[in-house]
Amino acid sequence: MTEYLTLKTSDCKNCYKCIRHCPVKSIRFDNNQAHIITEDCILCGNCFVICPQNAKEIRNDIDRAEALINAGPEVYASVAPSFAANYGLPFGSLEKALNELGFAGAEETALGATIVKRRYDELVSSGGQDVIISSCCHSVNQLIRKYYPGVLPSMAHIISPMQAHCMDIKRRRPQAKTVFIGPCISKKEEAETYAGFTDCVLTFAELSAWLEKHDISLKPQPEENNNNTRARLFPLSGGILRTMRKANKDYAYLAVDGMENCIRAVEDVAKGNLRKCFIEMSACAGSCVGGPVMNRGGRRDKPASGFLPDDRRYYPVRDFIAVSSRAGSEDFPTQSYGAEELEKPIRALALRKVHLGESAVLEVLRKIGKTRPEHELNCGTCGYTTCRDKAIAVLEGKANLFMCLPFLVEKAKSFSDDIIKNTPNGIIVLNEDLEVQEINAAACRILNTTPSHILGDQVVHILDPGPFLDVVERKGNSYNKLVYLADYEKYVDETIIFDANYHILICIMRDVSEETRRKKTKEEFDRKTVELTDKIIEKQMRAVQEIASLLGESTAETKIALTKLKESLVDE
Repeated sequence: MTEYLTLKTSDCKNCYKCIRHCPVKSIRFDNNQAHIITEDCILCGNCFVICPQNAKEIRNDIDRAEALINAGPEVYASVAPSFAANYGLPFGSLEKALNELGFAGAEETALGATIVKRRYDELVSSGGQDVIISSCCHSVNQLIRKYYPGVLPSMAHIISPMQAHCMDIKRRRPQAKTVFIGPCISKKEEAETYAGFTDCVLTFAELSAWLEKHDISLKPQPEENNNNTRARLFPLSGGILRTMRKANKDYAYLAVDGMENCIRAVEDVAKGNLRKCFIEMSACAGSCVGGPVMNRGGRRDKPASGFLPDDRRYYPVRDFIAVSSRAGSEDFPTQSYGAEELEKPIRALALRKVHLGESAVLEVLRKIGKTRPEHELNCGTCGYTTCRDKAIAVLEGKANLFMCLPFLVEKAKSFSDDIIKNTPNGIIVLNEDLEVQEINAAACRILNTTPSHILGDQVVHILDPGPFLDVVERKGNSYNKLVYLADYEKYVDETIIFDANYHILICIMRDVSEETRRKKTKEEFDRKTVELTDKIIEKQMRAVQEIASLLGESTAETKIALTKLKESLVDE
């Protein structure tokens, strides 16, 4: 399956926001990165809109559209009616700009919507289908195909306005190629799934980038089509219903938008809770004007803020429609099409699911410290609604154990507590006012205090505040300084660290009293030994000198005696 929506891996910050907002959990988290599971994805665009790092990227098809234009055949643009909300300009402005890009012509997709809504009226009038779900939104179609295949008989197997319009263009101009331009990601997949209708799909963001590339600006143009063209209502919530005759009074007519609401409605249909009704469904809240690639006047730096539509997106479309009592056709004039020509096969794409035993799920829960039901907080920070859903995702290879924030916090806290509690080093944490925030047992032993006596008090009550003040002023840490605590008759190896981000000071003290005293005792012993050695050497030197002196006198006397003896012998 082609990837229409991908992840820029370098930007992922492990926030799990895309998982939380994915209605079908088609995102796998692995190696500290989120990965879209293409086979499971319904291309609703939620992850693209809500990603705070803009890490999701839509496949760019500008080159494909340019290639179609450069290839020779006439290329016509089908522009979704939500363009009025995106650009705030009449259709003539877009048509002129598209002509400058090389399009042979541009038309409103609302023409195709007219064809489709007429077929919906026929289907409702026949009354042969109990529940009818509109098939305009490809994301809704994919939702049902992949996750609720049992609901397929309730769908209107009718082509979308995009397909109907492109088919109509090609009937009128057999050699023409078609490019659809709109606010939707899933239309790219729809065009390639049902070949022969639409040759390329661009988002409004891609069109804006293309215009910018060629330095083409959108300029206000007078609106030529002032007819009462109600099919332009299609991009609004309930817009399909507002264009239909709804002649069959046996039916209830419902408009459901937003994927979560659509899922609930589809589940109700599956359970038989909804009967004899026509349901207009759109994946986006507010329908197409809340689409994931509505880029507000051509801005490309970010998509529309969420799916919730606001007046700035609703009223431009409403005003452009100009529904009034003026003379004129209520719809675009179109050719006639038979039911067979407008039929679209929507077949099941049911995903293969492996049955996971209860014991396997419980084992995963146990590994993240959830051994009892009350441990299952269901906080949703991992992206999954419940802890059990997360455990199942782990077994399916979509998630890992360490995505559970409460588990990680508890583990980190337990780990750090164990270290602080069991380390032989004294640890004291102060705020910038030099008030004691934390103190461990080792520090209490060194300073002959207890946490209850010192927590919240100034450090001056137990230590000289000078070194702490110096570290704060210098914003430079102090490492391994030997300090004598006179009040406690102890020596400590002291390190003071200032964390400017958290506005705390951390003092680490290692009690080195014994080794320092042993060192000083040894130094004193060595000093005395050196002094004694010096005395012995000095004494020995005096002895040697005295001996040498005596030897010298004895030698001299001996020499004199021998000389006299020699002389007497010579005289004889």
